[in-house]
Parts: sequence; C-alpha cells; structure tokens
Amino acid sequence: MDLTGEKLCEKFASCVNSRPLKRAARYRVGVDLGTANVVVAVVDEDGRPVAGKLKRAQVVRDGLVVDFVGARDILTKMVRELCEELGEELVDAACAVPPGTGAADSKATMYVVEASGLEVRNIVDEPSAAAKVLGITDGAVVDIGGGTTGISVLRGGKVVYTADEPTGGTHFTLVLAGHFNLPFDEAENIKLDEKNQKRLFPVLKPTMEKVTDITGRHIRGFDVKAVYLVGGASALYGLKDVMADALGLEVVVPRYPLYVTPLGIALSCP
Repeated sequence: MDLTGEKLCEKFASCVNSRPLKRAARYRVGVDLGTANVVVAVVDEDGRPVAGKLKRAQVVRDGLVVDFVGARDILTKMVRELCEELGEELVDAACAVPPGTGAADSKATMYVVEASGLEVRNIVDEPSAAAKVLGITDGAVVDIGGGTTGISVLRGGKVVYTADEPTGGTHFTLVLAGHFNLPFDEAENIKLDEKNQKRLFPVLKPTMEKVTDITGRHIRGFDVKAVYLVGGASALYGLKDVMADALGLEVVVPRYPLYVTPLGIALSCP
C-alpha cells in the first residue's frame, strides 16, 4: 500500500462519526452496505476525505440486501446527519457490490442508496474499489467483508479476474458464539476487542484457514506476488501470518482495513 493511500485512510478514520474535517466545493459519497456495518465516506472534488459515518447493522447477508426498509432507514439517517454537519445537501454517490453480483442484486443496493436521497453515479465491485485506495496495479486484493470474501486479481492496473465466496467476519463471530455459548452480539464485541484476539486465535484459526483456502484457489494460475487484505476481519490477530505461511506470498494488511473499501467507493464516484 502506498503512502498516499495510508494517509487517506488515516484522515478518513479521524472523521468517522466525528466532526467533518473541512468544507468543500463539491462532495462525492461512497456507500458501503456491509453485512456487519454500513459505512458512508465523503470526499471532496480532489478525493480528500472530509466526513464519514459508520453504524453496525444486519441488513445485508452475504453481500446482498435482505432488509430493504431497515437499510434505507439507517442510510437515510446517516446521510441526513452528514448533510447537517456539512451544511449542504449530498447528491452524487457511488455504491459497491461483491464481485460477480447479478444485475438484480446490484439494483437492490442501488435502490437502497437512492431511497436515502442520493443519486447513484457508479456501481463498482468491492475489491476494485479497495485497489483504488491501495494504489496497486499488480497483485490480489482480498476483501474480507462481514459475509463474504471477495477477490480481485490485478495486472497492469486492470482487473483480470474477480470472485466472491461466503465466509467473512460474521462467520468468525458465529464460531466464537458457538464455542463459548454466547449470544451473537456478545461474541462480536469480544472479537472486536483487540485485547482478546491473541487468546482467540486457536478458536478462529480454522476459519482463517478457510479464507486462505478460498484465496488460494482463486489466485491459482495467476502470477500474484502479493496479497492485500482489506475489510474489518483482516485485522484479526494471526490471519496475516496464516495466509502468508500457507500461500507462500507477501500478505499486506493496511492500518485501517475497515475503511479502505468505503473510501475507494467514494473515490469511484465520478
């Protein structure tokens, strides 16, 4: 990940659910409807982050909208709050879907975003959006979302292959919930607390190996030198090493993996 991308993510992280960093002449919005979170990123005309919102939600399953009304209401509230904080209406937006998503499911995501009052100017696949922030032209971007793992292989700056399979952050949480006999929300909180992650590694390792297997199968046959992980689950203790050892490749995890994709979605808004 280049220095520019790291700084963009750091700036965006500093304004999520906080005060906007600045005002701008024009705003571009990126909406990431995830299985575990809804994230809205706002950048200016030059692609610099200015504001953002994140809310935990379960309105999407395996990358597909399953609760249209809930998703619409959550997103409408987030957009309204951002408009009030920026003192201006937000209009232009992009959204993203997992690789290989069909037209009907892509439209469902678009309809949720437009129901919030935004106009969708572009729909991108999630790993490709992440690659825009990562600043890479060759390699594999693996977006471990809440419900799915999406893979994009890039060569010479172009996406030459995409894939998406169920298994993501929610599956890690379900493993913990079953192992410790806990409610899902409690297991999620335990997973997200960095103080717990080292001791949870033995329990989560089989799921990490499954994500690694998914990645390995889809990048086989391509001359991939490095794998770039994004999405909230990428930060789990031990995952980077499990993947690097099994794949025999360099594995890179940016400092703010949860924010890479939504920021890339905003940058994909024309």
